[in-house]
Amino acid sequence: MTTRTRGLTLAAVTACISGVSIWVNSHGVAAYGDATAYTTAKNAASALVIAAVWMIARRLTGEHARGAGPTAFTRPSTARHRWAYAYIAILGGAVPFVLFFQGLASTTSTQASFLHKTLVVWVALLAVPLLKERLTVWHGAAIALLVLGQLGLAGGVSLRLDIGTLLILAATLMWAVEVIVAKRLLTDVTPWTVSMVRMAGGSVALLTWALLTGALPAVVPRTGDQWLWVAVTGVLLAAYVLTWHQALWRAPAIDVTAVLVLGALVTAALSGAFNAVPLAAQAPWLALIAVGGGLVWIAPRPAATRRPVAT
Repeated sequence: MTTRTRGLTLAAVTACISGVSIWVNSHGVAAYGDATAYTTAKNAASALVIAAVWMIARRLTGEHARGAGPTAFTRPSTARHRWAYAYIAILGGAVPFVLFFQGLASTTSTQASFLHKTLVVWVALLAVPLLKERLTVWHGAAIALLVLGQLGLAGGVSLRLDIGTLLILAATLMWAVEVIVAKRLLTDVTPWTVSMVRMAGGSVALLTWALLTGALPAVVPRTGDQWLWVAVTGVLLAAYVLTWHQALWRAPAIDVTAVLVLGALVTAALSGAFNAVPLAAQAPWLALIAVGGGLVWIAPRPAATRRPVAT
């Protein structure tokens, strides 16, 4: 299995986690009541899970004793690194989450999923000039099918441009820039580092904002249901972030972001099974998404990208 194939496989795992998370979070944010408080609690739980998994991985591999290896935490050594860490933590792991879940509280999960899945379009527009990635005819066809499929699932051009939609679109654009920043950063640091910076740094930013605005008491879950939502979504987010950065480390940004769109299939299946959403009418659009995702796998392999050296 090639490095790119491993990356695409991990991206497919991330897509499955994303599909579940979109559906679960649409219910979790409603049950919690306050979208910002919910986001802060969930992201903090995710940071704790990632830190725990990181420490366990370090011990299992013996790298905690050597102080080096693929799971090492890379400290920023240049001004470029510091700016990249700051962007990933604040404008990747904090602000867009608040925007996304504020938007999710006032729009449908299907519409939110569509807007989030347009990430591949924005990443493609940025990755070609900034990362020098190749955009082949195969990629173009795949992206077109993925977008058409998402448009169909969202009800075509009847997509509502309400405040929730605009908030989710703003979050998606921030995440698109984050993908480019993270991809460039991954040539110098380990994926574990990027995951830790995103969630731990983002959680600190969110908790600081909650403290300054007097909203910190609302962050702490008050009922058993709220604790459950935070625990479940925190684990899902941790799994998403860890697999995503491992995938992005191994394969081109356009490829892994395109595969991420396959999460829509999972969201649709869950909506059909638990929300009684009829899938028959959605089948042609879901098929377009599946074919689009498949085209990414068979697209000609681009020139190899430089991977970080584990130290």
